[in-house]
Amino acid sequence: MKKIVRRLDAERGVALVIALMSTTLLLTLGGALILLSSSETGIAANFRAAHEAKYAADAAIERTLADLRRESDFTPILSGALRSSFVDGLPSGTRTLADGASVDLDQITNRANCNKTTFCSGTDLSATTTERPWGANNPRWTLYVYGPLANLLNGPIVRSGFYVVAFVGDDGSENDDDPVLDGFSVGSVPNPGRGVVRIRAEAFGSRNAHAVIEATVARIERPPAVPGEQPSTELRVLTRSDIR
Repeated sequence: MKKIVRRLDAERGVALVIALMSTTLLLTLGGALILLSSSETGIAANFRAAHEAKYAADAAIERTLADLRRESDFTPILSGALRSSFVDGLPSGTRTLADGASVDLDQITNRANCNKTTFCSGTDLSATTTERPWGANNPRWTLYVYGPLANLLNGPIVRSGFYVVAFVGDDGSENDDDPVLDGFSVGSVPNPGRGVVRIRAEAFGSRNAHAVIEATVARIERPPAVPGEQPSTELRVLTRSDIR
């Protein structure tokens, strides 16, 4: 009788150990599944934010094009004297994003112009680099469009937490060494950059989402359709590329 009792106690002990090991294994598997699910959710959210950032930057490009089409002279835009109607205050200072993060317009401008967050000197702006190989004709990026993407159109049409900016700068093909002037001919040498400007659009969102798109646009004169009619102009996109 005593042997049977001892045998039952031993079996209960083994069963308890097996039950504890099984419970530990299930808890480990459950934790791994929860971690995997959280990681997948985060990856999906980052993927979505990255794509939304590109669409937001593209929207800023389109808004800039719409405004530039109404201008007959790009010089006031290049000098900063004229801005788009889509702005949310002075072209400096910080802006708060939907997730509580902030962007600094001055730092964004400096980073675009000389790859620094601090003030860009004249030497910095005219330095010849891989990204800016035109020296004195490097574009001096001037804020033209900036504001929350949700306010881009009237009414609650755009539902987004992204903040967008768009700079306008002189095209590097200019030969007048004056990046705040829409080129002029030097003597009998025509200026190939006359009527040509570059646009740099950036979008900032949650989860550090950031996209940059640059485009080169030119004002093209079209001959009159019928004799005696005045020639017309159109703004044509020459190049468009994703920088980031």
